[in-house]
Amino acid sequence: MKYFNIVAAACLSVASAAGAETIGPNGEAATASTAVQVSDNHIAALKSGNHSAALLWHDQSDFVNAVTAGASDEFERLGIKVVATASAGFDAAKQRSDIETAMAKEPSIILSLPLDPVTSAAAFEEAKENGVALSFLSNVPSGYSHPADYAAIVTDDLFQMGKQAADALAASMGGSGTVGWIYHDADYYVTNQRDNAFKTTIEADYPNIEIVAEQGISDPARAEEIANAMLLRNPDLGGIFVTWAGPAEGVLAALRANGNDSTKIVTLDLSEPIALDMVKGGNVVAIVADEAYELGRAMAASAALDLLGEEVPAFVVAPAITVTADNVQDGWQKSLRVDAPASLSK
Repeated sequence: MKYFNIVAAACLSVASAAGAETIGPNGEAATASTAVQVSDNHIAALKSGNHSAALLWHDQSDFVNAVTAGASDEFERLGIKVVATASAGFDAAKQRSDIETAMAKEPSIILSLPLDPVTSAAAFEEAKENGVALSFLSNVPSGYSHPADYAAIVTDDLFQMGKQAADALAASMGGSGTVGWIYHDADYYVTNQRDNAFKTTIEADYPNIEIVAEQGISDPARAEEIANAMLLRNPDLGGIFVTWAGPAEGVLAALRANGNDSTKIVTLDLSEPIALDMVKGGNVVAIVADEAYELGRAMAASAALDLLGEEVPAFVVAPAITVTADNVQDGWQKSLRVDAPASLSK
């Protein structure tokens, strides 16, 4: 899972799905990533500035690779050289070291996902004080304000991810039945909004579907245990929403162990084991993913515009896509800009 740290932030709370939308960690209105563009007219000015960039990520994964590809392609178009790339391995101390190492190369731009809001505030201080254009993925350091301290926060269209998950699960159930809701048990605006959007959409748009079981999860290793307990109390459960693909693997294991081939699963974020069950016609009916490549492009564009002194929206979101067995190849390409794993094409 690419989201991990606890952030004291606003959670989505709406009475109905109508008009609901993603909001930022401090209540910022969302701007579509497609609106954040560096025009060809700006390229000459950027190239003449001899700018450079550092990509300092929280971890290494297919998702991070796609974000890197999107950013790198945009930087190449703009004539901005990438001089440093690093992965902190979910270690805040390592991330701070990565920042210090990168700063020795005097980058004009840093793209990063701050691992911890408090420690990141100090870790990025030197970069901020030296006028480096900072574009953050999903998290923001504590006390940082826009536009003085960073160019933008870029993340998924969180409400749409949850809504599309609800729509997909409802469709697989014929619009009626009972479902379980396994949500992320942490105060983090990214997962909170995605999870709550699922619940909001089911309650507002599907009167014949009832959420009869709710359980928070903070440790993905407990997913199978949670699913077993949920199924014991609700053996006829029509579907289960799982907050992201890691725990969904545990839920899938529980269903298989119980010989249950009727309860449907919908989850978020691409995963080969989950997608393999889906293309084989198993319990998984859909995966809702973000456009990770587009996240990277938008991060790079927002930082470049900041260098030019252009106005940049504080909170930028990339589209969500619903991936099913019918479009898994296209979905992988649209999200990650790579071919789907070979196992899925067999």
